[in-house]
This record gives sequence, C-alpha cells and structure tokens, in this order.
Amino acid sequence: MIDVRAMCAIGQRGQLGLHGRLPWEGNTDPLYVEDVTRFFAVTQGHVLIAGPKTIEAVPDFAFKDRTIAIIRSHEDPRMVLARYPGRRIYVGGGIAVWNVYAPFIQQWDITRLPYDGEADRWFDPSWLVGRGRD
Repeated sequence: MIDVRAMCAIGQRGQLGLHGRLPWEGNTDPLYVEDVTRFFAVTQGHVLIAGPKTIEAVPDFAFKDRTIAIIRSHEDPRMVLARYPGRRIYVGGGIAVWNVYAPFIQQWDITRLPYDGEADRWFDPSWLVGRGRD
C-alpha cells in the first residue's frame, strides 16, 4: 500500500491562506518558526508533491534532501502517486490539489497555530474523510 500523507498548519478558525501566502508568513514567534522547522524535518528524505505556488515557496535547501515535484490538480492522482513506489509521499497544498488528493491521503498532520486573523483560504474538514470537492 502506498503511504500518502499531508502536513499543514491552520489558524484558529481553519485559516490556510491569504493572497496566495500563509497568513502568518514571516511571523518570527517561536511557535511559527517551530512549525516550519518541523515540516522540513518530518518531510526530509521523502517525497513532497504540491501545486506550483506551494513549491515556489519551498527554500532552496529543501531540494537537497527530499524529492520535490510540482503537480497540477488536473493530473490523475493515481498516475502521479505511482511515480513514487515504496516512498512516503507528502501532498502539499494548495486547496485545488487537496480537493483532488484527499481520497488518497491516509494521514493528516495538522498543526493549529494561534493565528486568528484574516484569510481567504480555509481548511476543508471533508478532506479528513477523503472527500475532495469537484
């Protein structure tokens, strides 16, 4: 069986994004820094697939110790996942990607951050039960 996971952080009300970025991006509070550090530690040595905007935000160092690939929401997820037999695959965002890949994600690792501000993208709880949106 293929090992497909997702790892993300959300705000107090499920906030995910604001104007194409994380709403808390650049926040140097230790909780936010720890979350980013943990993400790169946990995904190290594995595969990270995500939409182009998410991959664009990945720092250069991360490309050295994990396989990183840009995917598109219109690609057949079965074909994409089949490219990495025997590997642990982390599905990064965005929302369009999670809408397509939710049925394949076996484990969600979600950090709830103390952010309670503005957002224009939200976590969809239906992803947790493997239902994406069309």
